[in-house]
Amino acid sequence: MTGAKAVVECLVEAGVDTVFGYPGGMILPLYDALYEENRINQILVSHEQCAAHAADGYARASGRVGVCIATSGPGATNLVTGIATAYMDSIPMVAITGQVDTSLLGSDSFQETDIVGITMPVTKHNFKVKDPKKLVATVRQAFTIAKSGRPGPVLVDIPKDIFFAEVNYAPQKEEHKEPGLPDADFLICVAEAAKLLTEAKRPLVIAGGGIISANASKEFLAFVENYNLPVVTTLMGIGSIPKSHKQYLGFAGMHGKKAANNAIAAADLIIAVGSRFADRQTGQLDKYTADTKFIHIDIDPAEIDKNVASSLGLAGDMKKILSILMQRSSYKSIAEWWEQIAEWQEEFAYDYNVPKLTLPWALHHVAQATAGKKFAFATDVGQHQMWSALHLAVEEPRTWLTSGGLGTMGFGLPAAMGAQVAYGNERRVVHIAGDGGIKMTGSEYYTIARLKLPVISLIVNNTSLGMIRQLQKVMYKERYIACEFDYQMDYAMYARSFGIEAESVSTPDEFAEAFSKAMAAKGPRVIVLNIHRSFVEPMTKGGARINEFVEFK
Repeated sequence: MTGAKAVVECLVEAGVDTVFGYPGGMILPLYDALYEENRINQILVSHEQCAAHAADGYARASGRVGVCIATSGPGATNLVTGIATAYMDSIPMVAITGQVDTSLLGSDSFQETDIVGITMPVTKHNFKVKDPKKLVATVRQAFTIAKSGRPGPVLVDIPKDIFFAEVNYAPQKEEHKEPGLPDADFLICVAEAAKLLTEAKRPLVIAGGGIISANASKEFLAFVENYNLPVVTTLMGIGSIPKSHKQYLGFAGMHGKKAANNAIAAADLIIAVGSRFADRQTGQLDKYTADTKFIHIDIDPAEIDKNVASSLGLAGDMKKILSILMQRSSYKSIAEWWEQIAEWQEEFAYDYNVPKLTLPWALHHVAQATAGKKFAFATDVGQHQMWSALHLAVEEPRTWLTSGGLGTMGFGLPAAMGAQVAYGNERRVVHIAGDGGIKMTGSEYYTIARLKLPVISLIVNNTSLGMIRQLQKVMYKERYIACEFDYQMDYAMYARSFGIEAESVSTPDEFAEAFSKAMAAKGPRVIVLNIHRSFVEPMTKGGARINEFVEFK
């Protein structure tokens, strides 16, 4: 069969049922091979970056490898931001790009780019196929690498003539390999870790996204309950433990909860599970006392001691490590530590009588309205992302989708689309974005409308880049530049231009009614939240600077 047909067979073999992409001359042979393939749903997006983000969202929601395809040159380079986003958050993805014929490589021919060289820093591995005999093995290896160990994106660059070449393909069943048994040295380390757990007076667990990647939330919950441990999460770890769980202190980091951050600073033992101690979470590393001990559990040995020197590193299969630790000890009383934590706990106050809408109020309402129902949340990047992390009630893994490591504006909408494709009718996605991010990838409303995906999209219109403006207020003496959108845009009309029902709201009552109608609708809906630039203060003319108030009609 042709190389293009062999690639399709490899996709089916790997369990792929959906690919996101955008065609071009060098990738057309693969698209042609998909023409009569009813086992794979090919989704045409509006931009290649959105294809990568959609594949990313699909992977986060489903736990399977997301797949995106693009042509050579600008098609391939447009994937780079999405690939880097997946790389920073350890998301399994395979990107397949077309390339100029092998005879033209290195000649600077039309739309030739060295996409392998460009993506080398932001892929787990990448390949350029120059020999048709190696095509099938390479595609298979790409999927193996993407999902094994610490997941990540893999790129396969295929010259056009390889798609047309005759190749040998024989079906192959995937071999499932169980993690090997731990050796004696590892068991000694586990025993030492168990001893540290039983001796600690102020233990704390930092739960990261690695728990979700490993599908180990059930085992993790049993572990923290077994040891009576307080838990905080990173931005990526949200959903690894239910928000309603009595041992959960909240999201930690520079925008996190007071109790979570104070507990990290005061703990005498920190157990990091699937977390890489990123700077947004730890802040200044020297704040930890010399007496603080660390246990670091991670699939990737390279993460142990990388950012925080740990007393003890346990690298390997998370489920097995947690299972072994469970056998070593059990519940312990740390009543005084829990009493101290209780003093740090705080609840947000919501004034339901305010005349104008605030973002915390809106997100609190979303949390209440979706409680106990099958919903997931996908955010863009900015202040609304932090408010969402604090207020939304995320109770299950793989129901919180956000760009953590790279902080990619424009991620939210295409990721929500990919996630909704993965969920099907089992769960509905609520998407939250700022007015800045929606301008970047808002064209994907076209695909959402065309596919009739029931995404509920909330556009937070505070007429500014909220995070940038906040930084300029705090750190740059209120010298606001390149952050305010004083030229107004009608986002509801923008959404309607794609055929999506949309409305603009400015009061709590208006939002509550609009969200109720959106939940009842079967198709996509857009709600534009007109709020003050501070995100919190109700919009009012009283005492505000002229550019602090925008009158919406």
